[in-house]
Amino acid sequence: LLNLNVGGKLFRIAYKVAARYPITRLGKLALYTDPLKKLQLCDDYSVQKNEYFFDRDPSIFHYIFHFYRSGVLWIMDEMCPSNFVEETEYWGIHLKYSQRCCRILFEEKQDELGEYLKIQKELEAELEPLDSVEQFEGKFLGRFRKMIWNLIENPYSSVPAKIIAVMSSFFVLISIVGMTLSTVEEMKHKTGKMWMEQLEMICAIFFTSEYLMRLISSSSFKNFLRAAFNAVDLVAILPFYIQILFEKLDEGDTLYHEELHKVENVSKLGKVLKLIKLMRIFRILKLARHSTGLRAFGFTMRQCYQQVCCLFLFIAMGVFTFSALMHSVEHDVPGTNFTSIPYAWWWAAVSLSTVGYGDTVPNTILGRMVAFSCISFGIILNGMPISILYNKFSDFYAKLKAHEDKT
Repeated sequence: LLNLNVGGKLFRIAYKVAARYPITRLGKLALYTDPLKKLQLCDDYSVQKNEYFFDRDPSIFHYIFHFYRSGVLWIMDEMCPSNFVEETEYWGIHLKYSQRCCRILFEEKQDELGEYLKIQKELEAELEPLDSVEQFEGKFLGRFRKMIWNLIENPYSSVPAKIIAVMSSFFVLISIVGMTLSTVEEMKHKTGKMWMEQLEMICAIFFTSEYLMRLISSSSFKNFLRAAFNAVDLVAILPFYIQILFEKLDEGDTLYHEELHKVENVSKLGKVLKLIKLMRIFRILKLARHSTGLRAFGFTMRQCYQQVCCLFLFIAMGVFTFSALMHSVEHDVPGTNFTSIPYAWWWAAVSLSTVGYGDTVPNTILGRMVAFSCISFGIILNGMPISILYNKFSDFYAKLKAHEDKT
């Protein structure tokens, strides 16, 4: 018999039983005649007890020991997949010796664990700040840049940092409110327009100062430009300066061009300015820098992009299918709005979303049956991803919140 001491527990197995699997560690131990080769297979050897010692997990070795006796490798659900694979690789036993049902469940558990670890790694990268305090050591004006970095990027470092974070969110909200009020007819007069322009100027100055402070305090200019939040900050302030530039160009054109050309130019320039002013709506994304919920939502969308894309694919399939069915049963009805399949797309889209504007409705019995099928399919389709997205969102939100509480 082979006397085995695995992590302090004794096992005995016959030489001929272990030799049935010659490529495994115990099979080699049973077949080798050279003592030096045997010592290379174990961690220690007791001459007095004729006992081979292995510094491995004895709880998992129970299943290895059972494999040599029965020829079947059993896999229990409560075992850690990574630890079990590590132990089986050490003993030289392949998972092919396990039952097919156990192997399938074990591989699914491995995939789940791998996906979980991948998400954890990405979440840690999301939580990890762009620069760390240690990166400022030995840099030019390191202490000064470190102080600015704490004020701007770490709201939990001091009371002034919290005040700056609150002010940043406040100016974002004020800017959005100002942009909204600027479209009100009463605010388009001279006095209201002047107040809106001054408010926009104050917000732009604050956002510019905030961006420059982040740029100065960054330890790596390349990493600063690659950061998504910094790109959002840049988009938030660019429309103001582009608008000023276009207005200056417009003033130059009025001095050197004829009247007709000026009117055409002002018309084109007005459309461009409207588009640039519309870009200010992206300032609301700045709230994600200090909002745990928005960061968790963005991370959830990145992690669930496959499910979201699959959902859009199902919606597109439903729109094309039910619009074609509706057109085939309604196109002969006098005064129908389903004159073609593209005209029926809008009806199919609002029906699948269960909104149902009622601007386009079927008139025949067959058309109403198709509409009922479309609405039923939309209810089922809309209910499918809710649990997945919500569970992941709540999980990511809890982890982000826990990290903030630690800091």
